[in-house]
Amino acid sequence: MSANSIPSRRRFLADLGFSLPGIALATLLGRERANAAIEPHFPPRARRVLHVFCPGGVSHIDTFEYKPSLEKWHGQPLPGDGNFVSFQGKNGNLMQSPWKFRQRGESGKWISDLLPNLSQHVDDMAFLHGMTSKSNTHGPACVFMNSGFVAEGFPSAGAWVSYALGSANDNLPTYIAIPDVRGIPPAGPANWNAGFLPAEHQAITLNTAEPIRNLARPPQISSDVDQATHAFLRQANAWEAERHPGDRALAARIAAYELAGRMQLSAPEAADLAQESAAVHTLYGTEDANPLLAAYARNCLLARRFLERGVRYITLYCGSRASGVDGLLNWDAHKTLKADYERHGPILDRPTAALITDMRERGLLEDTLVLWTTEFGRMPTHQEGTVGRDHNPDGFTAWLLGAGVKGGVSHGATDEFGRKAVENVTTVYDFYATVLHLLGIDHTRATYYHNGIERRLTDVHGHVIREVLAEA
Repeated sequence: MSANSIPSRRRFLADLGFSLPGIALATLLGRERANAAIEPHFPPRARRVLHVFCPGGVSHIDTFEYKPSLEKWHGQPLPGDGNFVSFQGKNGNLMQSPWKFRQRGESGKWISDLLPNLSQHVDDMAFLHGMTSKSNTHGPACVFMNSGFVAEGFPSAGAWVSYALGSANDNLPTYIAIPDVRGIPPAGPANWNAGFLPAEHQAITLNTAEPIRNLARPPQISSDVDQATHAFLRQANAWEAERHPGDRALAARIAAYELAGRMQLSAPEAADLAQESAAVHTLYGTEDANPLLAAYARNCLLARRFLERGVRYITLYCGSRASGVDGLLNWDAHKTLKADYERHGPILDRPTAALITDMRERGLLEDTLVLWTTEFGRMPTHQEGTVGRDHNPDGFTAWLLGAGVKGGVSHGATDEFGRKAVENVTTVYDFYATVLHLLGIDHTRATYYHNGIERRLTDVHGHVIREVLAEA
C-alpha cells in the first residue's frame, strides 16, 4: 500500500461518520430480529416481570399459610409421620408458629404478624399454596425454582424471557439480577445464567452496593477520542459480523459490547437514587437504622427505577447464601426459627411492600407481573433438639401480583399441618407456564433447539394455572 493510499485520521473519521447511519440501522434491525425470537402467541397481559426471591427456604406455615391445627396439636407427634427423617435428620414434635395469624384485607386472607406491611396487599395477591420442589438441597432447589431444572447449566426464566421478547430499552440490559448486599444466593450465577441460549440473555448483576463496573470513562481519555474509538469498534464489529454470518458467539459478544457502550450513558442515571424524593426514600426505608433493611430498600428502589425504564425481567434477592450459622444470611432457620425470622422478616416486609405501593401509584402494575418465591418450605415439626424447622420440598407457598393476576385468591393447599401439598398440587413448570402465558407466550411453543432436543423452560411439563388469572 502506498503512502498516498493510507487515509489520514481526519479522512478516516469522516468516512466512518458517513458509514455510521448504515451501521446503526443494521444494528437496530439486528436487535429487532432478536426481539422477535419468539413472536407473542397472543396479546400479553404483562410486559415485564419483577421476581422477588428469598433464598433459604421460607417457612410457608409461619408467613402465608395459616394452620390452626399446629396450635391445637403443638408439642404432639406428627400423626402418621412422627419418625420422618428430613434433610438434617430426625424431627421432633409439631411446633406452632411463634407469630399470630390475622385476617387481612377484604378477602380475609390469614397472614402472619411477621409481615404486617406485605399483608396490606393481600387483596392484590394470588397465592399458590400447593407448590412443590424436586430437591431438598438449597443450591439445586434454587436453580430449579429459577430455571425449571435441578442441574446447573440450563437457562434461567429471565434468560428465556429475554430470548423470547427481547429488550424494551436499547440502552439498558434486558435482564438484571440484583443480589442481596449480604452476598449471592446458593448456586450463585447458575440462578441467572443463559445456559445454552445466546450469552446476551444472561443477567447483568448489580446492586446499590456494587454498581455496574467500568462504566465511567477514564479521565485521561478525552470525550472525542472515546467517541472515535466507539465508532471504530462499531465499524470493526460490523466487518467481523459480515465475515462470520451465523456465528452466535460472535454476535452475542458484539451485542454485549454495544450494550456496554450505550449503558455508559443510561445506567448511571437509572441507578442514581439521589433523584428520588425524600418521601420516596422514607416510604422504602432507605435510611433505616437497620443497615440490612436500608440496603435491601435501596435495592428495591433500584429495581423500580430499572423497571420503569424498560428492563424486561428483574430478579431481586432478599437473602444470601448459606453460612456457618444457620439462618444468619438467609431464611434457613434450622435451629432458631423465631430469632432468625425476626431478623429477616422486617428486611423483606417494609421495602417490598413499599415497592408494590410505589409501582401501583406509578401505574407500573398495569403491565408488570410481580412474583414472590423461595426454593422450598419448612417442616411443621421442630428439628430434633432445636427450635427451628428443617427443609420441606413437599409443600410451600409462592404468590403472584400485578398484570393479569386475579387478586385475593388462594389456589392449592398443604394438609392440615402444612407437611405436604394435597390440594391443587402445583409444580415449578405450572408456575412458569402461567408466567409465560401472562407475557403472551405459549410455554409449549417457546423452544430452543439444543443438542438434538427442542428445549423449553417448562421441560415437557406444565399447565397454566387459570384459577389465578384475571378476566381479560
